Amino acid sequence: MPPGQLVQPPQFDNVEAAQAYLQANDIGYVLAQFVDIHGVAKAKSVPVAHLQSILSAGAGFAGFAIWGVGIEPHGPDFMAVGELSTLTTVPWQPGLARIVCEGHVDGKPWEYDSRVTLKKQVARLSERGWILFTGLEPEFSLLRRGDDGSLLPADPSDSLAKPCYDYKGLSRIREFLERLSNCMRAVGIDVYQIDHEDANGQFELNFTYADCLKSADHFVFFKMAASEIANELGFICSFMPKPFSNRPGNGMHMHLSIGDGKRNLFEDKADPRGLDLSEMAYHFLGGLLAHAPALTALCAPSVNSYKRLVVGRSLTGATWAPAYISYGDNNRSSMIRIPKGRLELRLPDGAANPYLATAAVIAAGLDGIERKLDPGQPRNVNLYEWTEQQLADAGIGLLPQNLGVALDALQADTLICDALGPVAKEFLKLKRMEWVEYQRHVSEWEIKQYLEFY
Repeated sequence: MPPGQLVQPPQFDNVEAAQAYLQANDIGYVLAQFVDIHGVAKAKSVPVAHLQSILSAGAGFAGFAIWGVGIEPHGPDFMAVGELSTLTTVPWQPGLARIVCEGHVDGKPWEYDSRVTLKKQVARLSERGWILFTGLEPEFSLLRRGDDGSLLPADPSDSLAKPCYDYKGLSRIREFLERLSNCMRAVGIDVYQIDHEDANGQFELNFTYADCLKSADHFVFFKMAASEIANELGFICSFMPKPFSNRPGNGMHMHLSIGDGKRNLFEDKADPRGLDLSEMAYHFLGGLLAHAPALTALCAPSVNSYKRLVVGRSLTGATWAPAYISYGDNNRSSMIRIPKGRLELRLPDGAANPYLATAAVIAAGLDGIERKLDPGQPRNVNLYEWTEQQLADAGIGLLPQNLGVALDALQADTLICDALGPVAKEFLKLKRMEWVEYQRHVSEWEIKQYLEFY
């Protein structure tokens, strides 16, 4: 087939049909893949002959060896049970397939598993006849190591002061970008545009929206592909939120809409505010704004994330990341942008676990719908230019500016914590440890600043 052709993966009624397909395509092993609490892919390679065991008992893992699954050294095994509908080839590694799994313990779905957590929130929507559709926009940095070990753009000539959409920057890294796009399209993930972003070595591939569970699965697969294809070419593909202090960081914007299988329930062309949003959409939006501080901990979950969510400017003129709890029309200085008939949550970054972030978004949005929260009027001004007094007068709050503050907000938000279940406690425990480690770390900046000053 031609490179880049969109291929819909076959759907299998039973394991025998799946095994026959894999063997006919010279695939000998299946990656039983799930994610830890950080959203990082974990896997075991299982011979195709044992595919049935992944679907029934699951692939076994020592739970204590995995971040955040709530199992002690003396506890039971974590069994990754596969979902047959997610079985696809791994185009960048011939001979391999991948099946999405979720954790089971003692034969039951394990509530510390983040995919299980998202499914519980999806079920709340299903009870109302609703489906949350998400379109995720992953930004990433494609880098190389210099002779001195420093990190540099993969393309040495990618050095413009304002490189966004630059043709040369896009063209000279074409081999990586097209291989990545072709691999996605070969398994039915429809990449529809690729661009050079606003930092040197920064790119974005956009793939079409899907129901939120499938979108999260696709995002994990995308990160797996990007990192391994980059490695084969001698590069580093990083989703780190802010690899360079003076350049824009890597976001993972989340487009949101709710449908009932027939229409977009977030869309209303008669919207008096001119944003084509329905009353339901405004209430959902109100929930996101009301729970924004707690959502920040899950959407921006690393110490480094808060180097991106800053008040101020970058070398290119803007950070492109939100700092304010607000929404606006086509306003990229707001936490939520409205691209007519849907919402774009600009808060998440490349470190977010897509399952946990989406689960929290559903919980916040449903709270807004149930309480009929009004988000107020949209702000269609450049909030980066507003003074603290202007923001205060308008009632616009500031997002948490470090991980510690965000964790405090999450812990205080009982609705979000209750929705996530025990994984919230585990998340808070691990991230508190990360924050303490960071606070105790002595950086090179501190050495230069203070060593001989006092």
